[in-house]
Amino acid sequence: MSDTEQSTTTAERRQPADRLVANRLKRAQGQLAGVIEAVESGADCREVVQRLSAVVGALDRAGFLIISHAMQDCLSDEDAADAGAPGREGTERLSLDEVEKLFLSLA
Repeated sequence: MSDTEQSTTTAERRQPADRLVANRLKRAQGQLAGVIEAVESGADCREVVQRLSAVVGALDRAGFLIISHAMQDCLSDEDAADAGAPGREGTERLSLDEVEKLFLSLA
């Protein structure tokens, strides 16, 4: 498989994952709007904290999903990376050490 074919395969594989991440982030954005509205309306602190907790959880899940897909890309494209092929959209591929650091930054 050529580098062009490999990049296309990776891009095609990433599209559903990117949509899923975007949907999770949009959900978190909506939840954050609810937190702001609750604060501005003087809602009970329990309600505000509960809503804020939902936002944090949604962001955490989106972050872990991003890292999960980066790990999958690193592992499935290992041969292409060894051959010096560029990463997604011409960017440099993440090493497994870099992916691990990103993962741990979310912990």
